[in-house]
Amino acid sequence: MNDQNENLETLINDFISMVESSTLVFENKFGTRDIRRLWRTKAIKRCGKVTRGVNYELHGIGCLINLSTGSVDFDYGPNGEINGFDTWRLYNFARDRPSKHKKYCNKETIEKEFEEYINLKKIKKMSAISNLYVLADSKETD
Repeated sequence: MNDQNENLETLINDFISMVESSTLVFENKFGTRDIRRLWRTKAIKRCGKVTRGVNYELHGIGCLINLSTGSVDFDYGPNGEINGFDTWRLYNFARDRPSKHKKYCNKETIEKEFEEYINLKKIKKMSAISNLYVLADSKETD
């Protein structure tokens, strides 16, 4: 992708897509995409292997998933949503894929464009109690 033509929405959609496909592995193995309850009830360990080549590490309200194609670190929304993001997660996601998202390997670039997207109402807070954002036209997922 041409660095100049990439926009923040492309990065956001790539991030959400990766979270979506990664958590589908949880659903297939554990019957749910939000595995935090399983950790809290000690049904699973905080860190573990889901399948060959797929590992997870739960932290606070989020999860880091490592796949053979890369990793993605996300936080669950207040109701278990998986479509939320913030500048830090997008920045780390881009840095893990510099050939695809070179423009966003610069944290200041993400922060500037993120603020522009808020002002243009392209993204919005997920909820009043969350620090995560969602695309303004996104539907709730769980």
